[in-house]
Amino acid sequence: MKRIGLLLILALLVAVPVFAQEAAEIELFFHSGRGEERDALNAILVNFNESQSDYVAVAKELPEGSYTDAVNAAALANELPCLLDFDGPTLYSFAYRGYMLPIDDYVSDELKADILPSIIEQGTYNGKLYSLGVFESGLAIWGNKQYLETAGVRIPTIDTPWTLDEFNAALEALSQVEGVEYALDLKMNYGQGEWFTYGFSPILQSFGGDLINREDYQSAEGVLNGDAGVAFGEWFQSLFTNGYTTATPPDDNLFIDGKAALSFVGHWEFNRYSAALGDNLVLIPMPDFGSGPATGNGSWNWGITTQCANPDGAWALLEFMLQPDQMTIMTKAAGTIPSRISVLEQDARFAEGGPMNVYFQQLFGGVAVPRPQTPAYPVITAEFAKAIDEIAKGGDVQAALDAAVDAIERNIEENNGYQAQ
Repeated sequence: MKRIGLLLILALLVAVPVFAQEAAEIELFFHSGRGEERDALNAILVNFNESQSDYVAVAKELPEGSYTDAVNAAALANELPCLLDFDGPTLYSFAYRGYMLPIDDYVSDELKADILPSIIEQGTYNGKLYSLGVFESGLAIWGNKQYLETAGVRIPTIDTPWTLDEFNAALEALSQVEGVEYALDLKMNYGQGEWFTYGFSPILQSFGGDLINREDYQSAEGVLNGDAGVAFGEWFQSLFTNGYTTATPPDDNLFIDGKAALSFVGHWEFNRYSAALGDNLVLIPMPDFGSGPATGNGSWNWGITTQCANPDGAWALLEFMLQPDQMTIMTKAAGTIPSRISVLEQDARFAEGGPMNVYFQQLFGGVAVPRPQTPAYPVITAEFAKAIDEIAKGGDVQAALDAAVDAIERNIEENNGYQAQ
């Protein structure tokens, strides 16, 4: 009887079904940017969820225009997700405020060596690595080759960029070409926000100015509003007063509709522009406005928050996003620069002779200038954007830049110089 009872118990144990452990939810916030990026991210998250059973990614999309405010509000309410998407230089404020978890222990030496140095630099604050991006970025000028040839304008190279005088002459000549309403599209339709800083501060730097003194990040006086800054502002304002560009474009299609001869923007327009212009599309490197060419860099990137209950799961998701095949889904769809060197080297678009090789050369040729690595950046970018908006609308250049400097320095002072906490 005892033997029969024991066998019965064993039989019942075998018959009890074993249920798989429920997958841990990994929530992430991401910005509602361009549709191609959203679609690519959604595809990557589906792939992640189907690739394993330990975790399930759950994404929450937030409006890009109010994204940082939403993150700050979530942090105060202790409702940050595990994985946070944010524009590059916003990291320094988030890390300073204690929102972000260092990820040095997760990133292998092999992976780190394969990530572009600019992405590592962007994601580092006070000697610790906090974030990684799936892609890098850059700026240049897309041109309509037919208009350039009709106007007799030289198409420059990396080694022989346009000078300021030559660029001005090119704008005047292009403005006279039949069919051209504006020589230059500045993407002012993107609106007053990070585009104004990301896009136009490299031109300020090429004039010899900057957003802040980078020796100690304590002052903008004489750097933003000095002679070089005023020269930049006056030239920028002349683009509007001379009719070379417009502060109020009707839509995002001036260049592809043939109404603009040049379009100052990043690689993310490649898919759309190449479909519209084909072989008539040419990519022109940044001009030298006096102190050497400069272009923006940096990207939206990902980090793990200190409020995450499962940082291992968050890293598993981020590491998956950085896999070459998943990275390629994003970079092909959005026309962006892969952040892994091994992936970038295999991308024919950026190779020698490729349609976007200029971006590659600028990124590796010392032309790319990162945005200031300081917790004061949110105020710096907001105040510079206000100044750009006022200048574009015909306001006094010196007064606009002085006001920006005052606001930036007041914020730094109020925060005790943003000394490390």
